[in-house]
Amino acid sequence: MSTVGALLLVVLLAQSQDYLAQGLKALDANQPATAEPLLRQAVEAAPADIQARFNLALVLGMQGKDAEAIAAYRKTLELQPALFAADLNLGIILLRDKQPSEALPALKEAAGLKPSEYRPRFFYAQSLYDTGDFEKAEQEYRSAAAIDPKSAAANLGIARSLLKQGKLSEAEAPYRAASSLDPAYKNALLELGSEYDKGGHSAEAIAIYREFPANEAASKRLTQLLLESDNAAAAIPNLEAAVKRAPTTENRMALIDAYRLSNQKTKALEQLQFAVAADGSSFDLRMAYGRMLRDERRFPAAAHEFQAAAALRPDSVPALNELAGVQILIGQYDDGLATLDRVRALGKEIPGDIYLRAITLDKLHRNPPALDAYKQFLAVAGGKFPNEEFLSRQRVRIIEKELAK
Repeated sequence: MSTVGALLLVVLLAQSQDYLAQGLKALDANQPATAEPLLRQAVEAAPADIQARFNLALVLGMQGKDAEAIAAYRKTLELQPALFAADLNLGIILLRDKQPSEALPALKEAAGLKPSEYRPRFFYAQSLYDTGDFEKAEQEYRSAAAIDPKSAAANLGIARSLLKQGKLSEAEAPYRAASSLDPAYKNALLELGSEYDKGGHSAEAIAIYREFPANEAASKRLTQLLLESDNAAAAIPNLEAAVKRAPTTENRMALIDAYRLSNQKTKALEQLQFAVAADGSSFDLRMAYGRMLRDERRFPAAAHEFQAAAALRPDSVPALNELAGVQILIGQYDDGLATLDRVRALGKEIPGDIYLRAITLDKLHRNPPALDAYKQFLAVAGGKFPNEEFLSRQRVRIIEKELAK
């Protein structure tokens, strides 16, 4: 090398060290944006300077410039393989960027370089988990937890790895350990509850969901499971709390069903009354209230609710049929026949409607239309209604004799 070349090299190295010193000073002051151009100049002046390259990668990562940081760390490792901090930081950034397969080799090397340190072991476990190697991930999370027994994150990693392996009963202890170490991890236990639920283990899912009364989704699913297991009474406290928290029609209907299934009819009617008062435009509420009033033989009140439901949905055959039935029960025969006419006009008359029309006309002693209705019913019944068909045949013979007089 010539004297001039040697002098130039000395100058460049001096410049590199000066830029590096200034960059590190900015880094120490937590000013990565200031440090970045200084470290770039240091690298430009001395491309083989490991310290300059590593710290450039560091400040790039701190600023979220991940693609450039990854390239800088990889160049650092080319110049000095098995550099622990570079392997670890590279792996963490790759995990952050959802590239676990790329992160795996770097993190494995970092964990091997310092096997007694928590962070490389934990992030290596995370890369295994993210690449789907759940059994190996579990082992590495356990190693991380052994290094730091107070790590909630490591315990959660163990739990989730077991969950992915289908080892639900084994996963519960580390889930609870994680939440015990850090209450912020408490909701993670719902992951286990959900898997129990999906697998048909209702009792286990119920036990977990009970621990989250303030969680609306968990409380709602708990209620569903209790109802499905014929335990409506146990579902009531959750449903009452849901109605108090959010008195929506959906929540009220669920509570009403639970009251009804647990034979608490008075409470069901009371809740239905409140619900209709709060949301009189709900067809479902009007129908439910009307049916319960009908079952309690409070026919005029039931007719009022069915009339309101039919007004909300004029083409609802169930509402019209219910209305016609109670109108006729309370002796409002002409109103009942008019309602049946509405069903007929919709083209959705069923055999039961025709039979109801026939017996109503019969009660009114309107023999010719009653006879026609009975005959129409017999023509469409097809043996599916033996009692009604027998009575209809009897009435046909009697009316025909009366008309023949």
